Amino acid sequence: MIRCAAFTRTFAGALTCPMPLFRSLIPSLIPSLLLLLAGLAQAEQALQLTAELNSPASVSFRTVPQAAEPLLLPDPSREVKDDLPPIPTIDLTTPPDDLWQRMRNGFSMPDLDSPLVADRQAWYLNRPDLLKRIFERSRRYLHHIVGELEKRGMPTELALLPVVESSFNPMAYSSARALGMWQFIPATGKTYKLQQNAWFDQRRDIVASTGAALDYLQTIYEMHGDWHLALASYNWGENAVGRAVAKNKAKGLPSDYSSLKMPVETSYYVPKLQAIKNIIAQPQLFGISLDPIPNRPYFGIVERSGNMDIALAARLAEIPVEEFIALNPAYSRPVMPSAANSPMVLPAGKVQTFLANLQDHEAQDKPLSAWLTHNLKKGEKLESVASRYGISALRLKQLNGINARTKLTPGFALLVPGKDAFGHDALAARLPQTPASPPKATKWNKKGKAGKPIAKGKRVTVKIRKPAPKPKKR
Repeated sequence: MIRCAAFTRTFAGALTCPMPLFRSLIPSLIPSLLLLLAGLAQAEQALQLTAELNSPASVSFRTVPQAAEPLLLPDPSREVKDDLPPIPTIDLTTPPDDLWQRMRNGFSMPDLDSPLVADRQAWYLNRPDLLKRIFERSRRYLHHIVGELEKRGMPTELALLPVVESSFNPMAYSSARALGMWQFIPATGKTYKLQQNAWFDQRRDIVASTGAALDYLQTIYEMHGDWHLALASYNWGENAVGRAVAKNKAKGLPSDYSSLKMPVETSYYVPKLQAIKNIIAQPQLFGISLDPIPNRPYFGIVERSGNMDIALAARLAEIPVEEFIALNPAYSRPVMPSAANSPMVLPAGKVQTFLANLQDHEAQDKPLSAWLTHNLKKGEKLESVASRYGISALRLKQLNGINARTKLTPGFALLVPGKDAFGHDALAARLPQTPASPPKATKWNKKGKAGKPIAKGKRVTVKIRKPAPKPKKR
């Protein structure tokens, strides 16, 4: 037992006190007694623990608890059956064989769901022959357009915009004087560096016009931050769309595409593209059979350094003149001038053929152009010039793009065939020509349907987009 001197003295003193005094001290002593007792217990326990640790015989080992049974994992060799069908996956790391699928993989524009989309969808589906012709024509150009969109990180459904604009016809010409597959008016074409003169018009050029169109689409998307508004701007003009958006915001109204007040043609514009997108996305759902398009370049580009006859280029490439013009629709004359500074486009499989034949042609010291220039003299008639070079006056006019508005003055340069020129009869009927005046405007009714051409002399407002301070389409 541990002795505490303080406790002994206190307790002994209390015993010698008279009883009444002892009783009065008890309440004040109880807390001290309790603390002392607790201290004694702790001290005794500490001494016992020290003694055990110092004794070798008292050393013991703590028993380690037995480990729990290991978790049983499923046997990987056993087949786990699942009644649910597997989730279809798309491998985006391997390029698809079909260009249509590659395009679908890049669809990223928000879908538009409206009665107008269903209306345009039904319109296209009721014209399967038209769709077939458009898609067949697009095979030449789609791979290039999709590739350019992917380089810029743009939605690939924009590759279908020429369906709405021109039915993929690079010769298309509108009442607003818009020309080519992407339908540029002259002013906007010049803004985007598309050259236009009597020899060639790059608004019809496949490579140049595609680059310009995507530049313009990027500009108006960055302006509005919305693809539907950007497309409305492409059709109606970005300034007109900007005013319509500001007007709705001032009234506290929504400013999205479907909420804007716009011309009937523009209100149907994005629904047309959405309808075509829906058909391409799920052709089997609509009973449409899409012929696969190989996911490889349709054409290659060959640089030129001098004038070259169109007929000769087609012959060296061993392709029909019609195919050559379809890939090089910018040229309006039988000769591709070096001033155009525009590359020549050939089917991908014919590039090496062309280069080999060109080398043989130049090795024989043959010219690349057999056409001559005849400057019209004062009082000289076209009929006499045509007779001199063995062609008809009609052919001479066609080959030089002469129409009723052309002013024939002394010194006017006429292209006439030299002795080695060939194919001018076929060329005269196939060379792209820009008409002297645009076709009559089509009046759109409130249902978005094209009516009859407007009668001459009848007053009507035709929406022709004028150039704006910022780049602007049509």
